Amino acid sequence: MNAATPEAAGVDPAVLRAQLIDLWSSNQLEKMYLVANQGFSEVAEPLEALLLILEGCPRNKRGKGQTLGHCVLMKFHRWMQDHPQVTLGSLVEKQAVALQIRALNLLPDAPPTFIDTLLDIYQVQSLDVTIVHQHIARLQALNCYSEAAQLGMKMNLQNELDMDKMCIPLILLDRLPLVETFVTGHHQLERRLVTLLDSWCHPRFTVETICRLFPDLSLTKFLIDKIKPKILTKHVYRLMEKFNIDPALCPISVQRRKMGTLHFLMTKRFVEKSMTEENWNDHVQFIVADDPDMQAHLVEMLAKYCDPKYTAQWSLRYSVPIDRVPFVVRKHLLSPDLQHLSLSHSAQNEEWILPRSVCETFYQLPLTRDKVLFLNTLEGLQKCQETLLKEGGVVGVDMEWRGGFGSVVPQRVALIQLAVSDRVFLLDLCAEGFWQHQETVGFIRTLFSEGKVLKLGYGIAGDMKCLLATWPQFLQEPLKTEAVLDLASIHQKMQNSGFSKAGKDPTEKGLSLLVQLVLGKPLDKTEQLSFWERRPLRTSQIRYAAVDAFCLLDVYSALSRNPVNYGLPANSIPMRGSVSS
Repeated sequence: MNAATPEAAGVDPAVLRAQLIDLWSSNQLEKMYLVANQGFSEVAEPLEALLLILEGCPRNKRGKGQTLGHCVLMKFHRWMQDHPQVTLGSLVEKQAVALQIRALNLLPDAPPTFIDTLLDIYQVQSLDVTIVHQHIARLQALNCYSEAAQLGMKMNLQNELDMDKMCIPLILLDRLPLVETFVTGHHQLERRLVTLLDSWCHPRFTVETICRLFPDLSLTKFLIDKIKPKILTKHVYRLMEKFNIDPALCPISVQRRKMGTLHFLMTKRFVEKSMTEENWNDHVQFIVADDPDMQAHLVEMLAKYCDPKYTAQWSLRYSVPIDRVPFVVRKHLLSPDLQHLSLSHSAQNEEWILPRSVCETFYQLPLTRDKVLFLNTLEGLQKCQETLLKEGGVVGVDMEWRGGFGSVVPQRVALIQLAVSDRVFLLDLCAEGFWQHQETVGFIRTLFSEGKVLKLGYGIAGDMKCLLATWPQFLQEPLKTEAVLDLASIHQKMQNSGFSKAGKDPTEKGLSLLVQLVLGKPLDKTEQLSFWERRPLRTSQIRYAAVDAFCLLDVYSALSRNPVNYGLPANSIPMRGSVSS
């Protein structure tokens, strides 16, 4: 290559490197950058000189964890942009390949921050694939698995490499994000990664078995503890969602999640006694469904929490094989007076008006049953729009979804509650043909973007995440929000200012606590863990859903009477923004 300038008469790269090291050691960074910039222009072969400098740079770091090599490389990369004639293409092929190989030889000691830049400068994509494969194998032999993966991705060789040899060590070293990047866009590899992690959730799996395949890999107890079924199951569920993997391919994680949910429900129902029998029945039937193994597990768990006769009823309901029924329960199966469980819906049998004791204890919805409208048709939606989109209106907004019980991804919304002063609309997002209709989606866009209608919520960020999970089109075209006020932020201001909690129930929290602080009574959260995808909804579920939206109006009305005292902006300026992630 010709010199970059006429004065390039062979400035020794070794001398330049020595100068840079001296300046780096004495912390004269600005001068070092000037010397480097000038030196790049005066050496005979800049690309070869850069390699010689990098090969002899010390590894000590300065500033934000940067090495001299990193600083020199980044400076050279910027210098190249002003000297476009300095390219690998101006060299003869043999010389260019030699420089590319030397660049690859730097990878074992290269900081992760400059590998991509190094590979770009030396255009490794043009190298013979056989040579690249050899270097990837060399990096793996040196336990440089991250560098090997980055080189493989740079060359787009993911489908040609042994995924297990490439990715298992990285997973063990807690580099799962790099592994995800490695497989993304390659469906077979995505599926292989998720099924691999699922297999590690098996009760008989041991990390030691995998480690024997990589004897030179050094793992600390901290890293080994990351390879636990509980953690891995969360990764499996997250990646199933990310890569759109069929849950049927991950049976171990799916069963672990179901078993964990059953344990949770047992605690809620029989230990804490904080879940109604109806809600418990709904969730349990959904979880075990038609899976004989889960049905048997349910009976085994019930035997530990309930009396044998009640357990026998569930065993009878699902026709659990006698060898899977706990011994203490079996004799009750032979009892002539054993009755089948009655799990019929009681939606039509509940009264709308609650007993006086309940009304005196909890905040009550000041509306009759006919003012709570359950909508699952476009005709009903049209009437809803006419009421809610009036200029100057205030709308209480809440949403319900089936409990994720440990899920790491947002759940799809099952019900949207929209309250105004004289009625509450319940939008049924489980109704096929309604929730995905463009008019329904369009209405949600219009409502949240309408600047002349104030929307009240509590913890709106969580609601929005579930909206995005319900309608992915809100990711493609972000859902804009105007005139939205999150009362959770007002609640936080009240707490920070020492707003009195004297005489309040210390167990209350969230919206229920705010309602108690402002209106005097908390919310009845009995239906909080409802199975919101069941249809028809029980009267108690409908009442609960309507209350959660309507109480926002009453709270806002009370706060507005004394905005300064409650931390509400005097002009009630709503939050503005857009929701896209």
